[in-house]
Amino acid sequence: MKVLGLDSSGLVASVAVVEDENLLGEYTVNYKKTHSQTLLPMLDEVARMVELDLGTLDAIAVAGGPGSFTGLRIGSATAKGLGLALNLPIVNIPTVDALAYNLAGHRDLVCPLMDARRSQTYTGLYRFCGNEMEVVLAQCAVGLEEILDEIGRRQEPVVFLGDGVPVFRDRIREYLGMRVPYTFAPAHVNKQRAGAVAALGMRYLEKGMVQTAAEHTPEYLRLSQAERERAERQA
Repeated sequence: MKVLGLDSSGLVASVAVVEDENLLGEYTVNYKKTHSQTLLPMLDEVARMVELDLGTLDAIAVAGGPGSFTGLRIGSATAKGLGLALNLPIVNIPTVDALAYNLAGHRDLVCPLMDARRSQTYTGLYRFCGNEMEVVLAQCAVGLEEILDEIGRRQEPVVFLGDGVPVFRDRIREYLGMRVPYTFAPAHVNKQRAGAVAALGMRYLEKGMVQTAAEHTPEYLRLSQAERERAERQA
């Protein structure tokens, strides 16, 4: 089976193609560009480099949220457009799950942290047995202290990754101190990667966890800033 992976949920834009157990190609950029400028040209370049016939794809896996509202819309619109044009199913991959899957096989508890602003984070907790991922705490939008409290209660070594790490690093060190052993993932696996989206999408596809392009919508987990401000005015 062959799966196209797309991720524009955060600061990173990433496109990848996975066939069975092989990553055929991946293009990831984390540098001052809007995803509307980069995602489709990146897809064209990956397809050219691996001589990909889009008609040979079995599914499109997309990081479906949470994350940047604009980024999620761009990724979902791209996936939906391709899915409708090619009559392909969409595999909706929770963004935090895909981020955790970067560290498949890691022995410690895995805690992705995405910066959701206002001291909030999109996060979850994961554990691996080999390449099998156990969702210990499903992805959620919470305050940083809430997830650190949960880690403190578990008293398990933990590794952090995600664009929230530079934002929260000092607070993590202060909060956990010597109470819980912790590390930070290295640069090549500490941000979103479409390779992880596609690889996890392959597993979900095998289990029949798919939706049609018409059915697919992003999962925001919380209201946008404009919606929050409107609700506050109405209240």
